[in-house]
Amino acid sequence: MSDNDCGFGDFEFERRFYVEHLPSVVLDDPTPTLIVQSYYLAEQGHALRVRAQATGVRLAVDGADHYRDIINRHRTDFDFAAVTVKGPMNAGTRYEAERELDVSIALSMIELGGQVIVKNRYGLFLGTDGWVIDVFGGANRPLIIAECERGSPVTNLEIPHFCVSEVTEDRRFSNESLATHPFSAWAEDFGAELGFSGPTFMTSLGTNRSLPPQDTLE
Repeated sequence: MSDNDCGFGDFEFERRFYVEHLPSVVLDDPTPTLIVQSYYLAEQGHALRVRAQATGVRLAVDGADHYRDIINRHRTDFDFAAVTVKGPMNAGTRYEAERELDVSIALSMIELGGQVIVKNRYGLFLGTDGWVIDVFGGANRPLIIAECERGSPVTNLEIPHFCVSEVTEDRRFSNESLATHPFSAWAEDFGAELGFSGPTFMTSLGTNRSLPPQDTLE
């Protein structure tokens, strides 16, 4: 989300990373969030999204459930919803304007149309930063993305050991792209690409440092 208190208006500042295995430390989060969101526009980095989320709900993201079944099962658990407009990513900075919606209206809109993503979100602090870990379900299973967001550009970042490669500017990994071109369809190709080229990390945003392991992986 954008941080309007930092003088940057409707902009978000984030860096995103591909994760191969869910770090067990995220399971210490007592209030994971179930997120169901639908994209009504996803073109050239622009996006229009409706999101509903249920705090404290951990979904078994095994790909077995249709998103409508998930909504019906947890309809009374959803406690926040919003419509969001996003612009293209540029060096970890992206325009984002958000407005809160009535939860029931948002759920109806998600059920009626758009391209839907389902994921669990976990939050944790590592080093001096807060991180979120998104574990995707449905056709995007078994994708895991780690994200660090600040109220200003994410420079001189301490990167956790479980972050395999940076995907901040790889549009394939944006949520709106995943809604229309799910990870399961190209996961094998990406694995081969990663094996051939090796991990990459942005060097234009200061010095990257590695955080030592703080947990074992599942």
